[in-house]
Amino acid sequence: MSHGLPRPDNLKVAQEIEQTVRSAGAVPATIGMVGGQLIVGLDEAQLARLATADDVAKLSARDLAVAAALGVDGATTVAATAAVAARAGIPVFATGGLGGVHRAAAESFDESADLTTLAHTPITVVCAGVKSILDVGATLERLETLGVPVVGYRTRRFPGFYLADSGHDLDWSVESSEEVARIMQARESHGVSRAGLIVANPLPADEQLDPELHDRVLADGLAGLARARIAGKAVTPYLLAHFHAATEGRSLAVNIRIILRNAELAAKVALAYAHP
Repeated sequence: MSHGLPRPDNLKVAQEIEQTVRSAGAVPATIGMVGGQLIVGLDEAQLARLATADDVAKLSARDLAVAAALGVDGATTVAATAAVAARAGIPVFATGGLGGVHRAAAESFDESADLTTLAHTPITVVCAGVKSILDVGATLERLETLGVPVVGYRTRRFPGFYLADSGHDLDWSVESSEEVARIMQARESHGVSRAGLIVANPLPADEQLDPELHDRVLADGLAGLARARIAGKAVTPYLLAHFHAATEGRSLAVNIRIILRNAELAAKVALAYAHP
C-alpha cells in the first residue's frame, strides 16, 4: 500500500482488503513498522500513516532490525511480512504477487529475498504468481531448488500477476480452500519441510489485463529501466507506476482485483485450517 498503489487508492484498498477478510469469516492483521515498532494488526491511524507519509521505507527481512533501531516507518515486502507473520503464529498470508528472479539475473544476481525467505519460513502465501516483469521460468526453478511447493488454485498453469497464464505449467493444483488446508495440515504432521507453501490464484481470463497491451507496456517499461539505470528494490515501484500511467489506470483496476481475490481466498484457507 505504500509502494505499489497510488494515493489515495492505496488507503482505500488497504481498508477493503481487511473488510474482505472479515466478510469471509477470518481476522485481518496488516503488518508494518511504525516509528521502529513492528505492528501485527495495524489500526486505522497506523494504516493511514503508512499510506500517506512521504518517507516510508521499503523493508525486506534483512532491513527489519536496522529500521527498528533507527525508529523509521516502514512497509514490509513479502519476505519481511512472511517472516513476521510466521513469528507471530499466523499461518496464512495474502499478497498480490511474489518477487522472484529478475531478467538478466545471470549478470546482475538480482533475485528477490522473497524466495530464500520462503525456503525456511513455514507460512502459506496466496498470490497471483509473480509479476510478469520477472523471469518466470527461472523463478519457478529456484522455488523448486529451494524446496518451496507451488500449487495452482483451480489451474495447472502458473499465473503472471496481470495475466492469468504466464506460460508455465504447474505440477499440482487444488480445487478448494479445504484442500489447501489439508496440505498445510499434512506438512505439519509429516514434518518433512519448514518451507512455505505458495498457492497461485490466477485472475479469470476475462478479468486480466489485455495481453497485447501488457506486452507492449512491459517492453516500454523495461527499456525505461535500462535508460534510467534503475535496479534493486526500486524496479517494482517504477514498473507498477509505468503500467498505471501507460494503461490509463487499467492495470491498477487489475491490481486491485488481484489483491481482493487473494485476500478472500486466504481468509477461506485460514478458516478451513482453523476448523478442519
